[in-house]
Amino acid sequence: MGRKETELAITAAHEAFPAWSQKTNTERSKLLRKWFDLLIQNKEELGRLMTLEQGKPLKEALGEIVYAAGFVELYAEEAKRIYGDIIPATTQDKRIFVLRQPVGVVGAITPWNFPLAMITRKVAPALAAGCTIIVKPSEFTPLSAMAAAKLAVEAGIPAGVLNIVTGDAPQIGAALLESTRVRKITFTGSTQIGKKLMEGSAATVKKVSLELGGNAPCIIFDDANIDLAVKGALAAKYRNSGQTCVCVNRIFVQDGIYAEFAKAFALAVSQLQVGNGLDEGVTQGPLINPAAVVKVESHVEDAVAKGAKVLTGGKKHSLGRTFYEPTVLADATVDMRIFSEEVFGPVAPLIRFKDDKEAVAMANDTEFGLASYIFTENITRGWRIAEALEYGMVGLNEGLISTEVAPFGGMKQSGLGREGSKYGLDEYLEMKYLCLGNMSPP
Repeated sequence: MGRKETELAITAAHEAFPAWSQKTNTERSKLLRKWFDLLIQNKEELGRLMTLEQGKPLKEALGEIVYAAGFVELYAEEAKRIYGDIIPATTQDKRIFVLRQPVGVVGAITPWNFPLAMITRKVAPALAAGCTIIVKPSEFTPLSAMAAAKLAVEAGIPAGVLNIVTGDAPQIGAALLESTRVRKITFTGSTQIGKKLMEGSAATVKKVSLELGGNAPCIIFDDANIDLAVKGALAAKYRNSGQTCVCVNRIFVQDGIYAEFAKAFALAVSQLQVGNGLDEGVTQGPLINPAAVVKVESHVEDAVAKGAKVLTGGKKHSLGRTFYEPTVLADATVDMRIFSEEVFGPVAPLIRFKDDKEAVAMANDTEFGLASYIFTENITRGWRIAEALEYGMVGLNEGLISTEVAPFGGMKQSGLGREGSKYGLDEYLEMKYLCLGNMSPP
């Protein structure tokens, strides 16, 4: 599919918008709820499909189906709570109202690492708000998107409300950007592509929300619970084989516990089981493609050349293809590429720090600001550090922070806007001011 098919999808969404936006919030809510029910009922089939096309372990895939369905359930509920406002007027003969109305036709571009959750996180609030949408899923994982759309149709969501276009990314993207009918672009992916979409959206002044790259720090203080820190860092780093935008990219460990943590962490990582995601016990699947392996290899080679020590892993897995060994690098430093670039793979560099000030300075020394993590038993220190970190999300003594009920998004070059939670609905609504004047006194 390319420009022609995208233009047809835009026309379908544009023509479906009046009827869909005029449905009552309750009507839209009920349809979303039916879609949620079908996603859960078909969880096993969707999970297996995801593992086959993306590679993540089946347990993770099943978890993503539930997570993805959670957005649909949340916005089925939030659809009924799209409130306006009444503002006290400055004169007796006026009344001031604030209305919240759907943006219109939305263009969504989603990634391969969460092939269903990144779709429902955009589609569910858009539909709840009364928008129609065109989704361009990753060319690596189109099947999960199509399966979800099929279930949406079965739930009764009308034709043209949700449209899937797969294929030629540049042509599809250009058609969405150039169309005056598309009033919003929402994107999850690299900062490089996000900037191009911002630039392309300027010509028609589209509303834009972007969830972009990350370079997440994990700061482990010497008063941290070591077992908890190992467990949390392991979850935050190696989920989906390190291929998430909120994965830990740099682990800062205070001098006092550096050796103890490094030993315990490397041992835990060495026990991760790599293999076919459909096999029992596997926790690490393959990387998405050969280019991802090349990137990981280059980061490890650069780090080792500059003095890092491989505690475990450090090379392609014996399974071959795009499997890579879960890796821990000790004695990493700020001049290594892995400090400033998102590795997007199963490699964790350990970096020493002396005090709070140094930890915060190194953690913030990046153009990105998506997720961050802190491990400390001192709640005062934890709160103070959380406030100082220039990141949109902070996990304090927790490595898994993603949930549909909390706002997901970043600062700096990690994006614009928020997804999930009640705040995610705002991205698909316009605010309209209505002034009723010349009202006669009673």
